[in-house]
Amino acid sequence: MKMRLFVVSMLLVLGFPFIMSEVVDSFNICSQFFFSKQPPMIKSILENSVSQDNNRYKLICQRYKNAYKFATLYDTKNRIPVFSAYGYIGHCKGRPHIPWMIEPQLEALDSEMREPCVKQAYSGDYWAQKNFTRGHLFPNGHANDKITAKSTFTLTNTVPQYENFNNGSWNSMEKKVRSFMDSHCHDKDNPNETLAYVLTGSVPSKNTLLNKRVNIPSHMWTVFCCYNSSDSTWVSEAHWAENIDESEDQDKTISAKSLVELQQFLTKVYNRRFKLFSNDCSENKQKKVIYMY
Repeated sequence: MKMRLFVVSMLLVLGFPFIMSEVVDSFNICSQFFFSKQPPMIKSILENSVSQDNNRYKLICQRYKNAYKFATLYDTKNRIPVFSAYGYIGHCKGRPHIPWMIEPQLEALDSEMREPCVKQAYSGDYWAQKNFTRGHLFPNGHANDKITAKSTFTLTNTVPQYENFNNGSWNSMEKKVRSFMDSHCHDKDNPNETLAYVLTGSVPSKNTLLNKRVNIPSHMWTVFCCYNSSDSTWVSEAHWAENIDESEDQDKTISAKSLVELQQFLTKVYNRRFKLFSNDCSENKQKKVIYMY
């Protein structure tokens, strides 16, 4: 506790905004953000809710204003999240005006503060980089209130995205998915309430921002699982796309895919098994996959 207070104090002195979230040993602490309270299984990275390489992959229960808002698996080597997980229960309008925050618990800082952000990105990583923006994994446009929207502005929830990709096809897809979840996704125990379990992640590449610290993902991916009370089924839908310059393809769209297809894609590019939702987003062996387009 004393170390954390020291870290926070030093970050304040240096002008680093921070989020008071928690780096945890198990996602059981904030399991409510995962379908059936079960985080993804990523072979040799995340199994049984626990990091398999705690020196590199950190589990963060993103806490803001004394409440958990979402969860993140963070890669301290590439300084980008593997994924963020959240429950979609509706959205509010407007983008918060708030400084980008960092997570003090990721750092073992000394009194000289020679390297304030060894294990994570900070805003300075982006300052000299053209054409890239800080792309949310849990988008603030999917937050149900202003406090939750502000909580998404932590750099442990962002990756470098090409600006016209983030504001182009990826943004359009996020809005379409949001509209679909508003219309079709319900809390099984309370059909009048909206609820979907969402995972959004990135695939690291061999490229970094100019200062050689922060990985530029080759792809972005997202998938949701929810209960459709109109036909009493659990449904899922996935999207992924290359993180590329879209200046010459401004009409690009991102097609809807199945959960199974996304797991196969991630298993191939990571060369390790992925299982994103317990029982493939179903309470039984039968599942239905739906498409928006």
